[in-house]
Amino acid sequence: MSKNSEIIFTQNVAETLTTLLAAKRHSKIMVLVDENTRKHCLPHVIDAIANATVIEIKSGEEAKNLDTCSQIWKEMTRQQLDRKALLINLGGGVIGDMGGFCAATYKRGIDFIQVPTTLLSQVDASVGGKLGIDFMGLKNHIGVFEKPLAVLINTGFLATLSKAELRSGYAEIIKHCLIADADKWKEIIATPYDRLDWQDLAEHSVSIKSKVTEEDPLENGLRKILNFGHTIGHAVESYFLPLGSKKLLHGEAIAVGMVAEAYLAYQRKFISEADLNQITTYLLHIYGAVAISDFDIDNILPYALQDKKNESNTILCTLLAEVGQANYNQEISLEDIRTALEYYTVQVGEVKK
Repeated sequence: MSKNSEIIFTQNVAETLTTLLAAKRHSKIMVLVDENTRKHCLPHVIDAIANATVIEIKSGEEAKNLDTCSQIWKEMTRQQLDRKALLINLGGGVIGDMGGFCAATYKRGIDFIQVPTTLLSQVDASVGGKLGIDFMGLKNHIGVFEKPLAVLINTGFLATLSKAELRSGYAEIIKHCLIADADKWKEIIATPYDRLDWQDLAEHSVSIKSKVTEEDPLENGLRKILNFGHTIGHAVESYFLPLGSKKLLHGEAIAVGMVAEAYLAYQRKFISEADLNQITTYLLHIYGAVAISDFDIDNILPYALQDKKNESNTILCTLLAEVGQANYNQEISLEDIRTALEYYTVQVGEVKK
């Protein structure tokens, strides 16, 4: 993790890739795509990588597992990629996380470039060098820290997204505002959703995450603030993932987590009731209501016991210190999580009335 990644906002990914590839010769180039990015995004970069081999995997969080990694590693081996090869990950968070993980572990590591094509991956997943896959139903349970050679961000790719996928990525932008920039939080809640400036917001989020991860690349301290909403949110996401039509997108689950964890911050008198109400109202307005029953809560709780921030059987959470600042390593209990999710369900009930 010693190398620094170039994070480049570009309106022409092919041109930028051509410049990068000319500066560092690689023995072979492979591009990882899914069926969506092969159709919608690969044509925009193909001029720069005409001689590259393309690997296509199935889209979706369900594919982010060891079986798919084996498929990728096998193709790398069949194509005789050596340690001077390059993998370009063209896609969203699943492609970036898993492709980066495969590159970082193949022959003990080859270069890789992230070309994130979703809002979620542009503002969060592609920045900071966290790579991994899901295992036994647990989010990002197996992984490594390794920075890419470069991250190329073109917000033009956002035009290929569904409304739901775009909204999912917005959750991480909201998180960055709540943990690091109170003024930006005030700005976004005062702006109609359909008038948000994605270029501005992407650059804002990347600047926050880059600063934090450069100071604490291995998440020994400060970087943990980026997990606000994720202790409960990941548990919710993991529980609903195998339930078919009830499955949540990442941002939808993190929105639930942010409401629940804001409630815990209010309980500890870190934030005011007015702040809690504002956060809750805004997130429910943007993401709608997720139906969570008492039965669901009982089954969500065990997932929190496997959270990666936990230490010595203690659940450690990031809670807002105030709007615009966060406290990490806050001890919470399963009962705290139950109470927080019950608060969420009550608010959902109020919205439905």
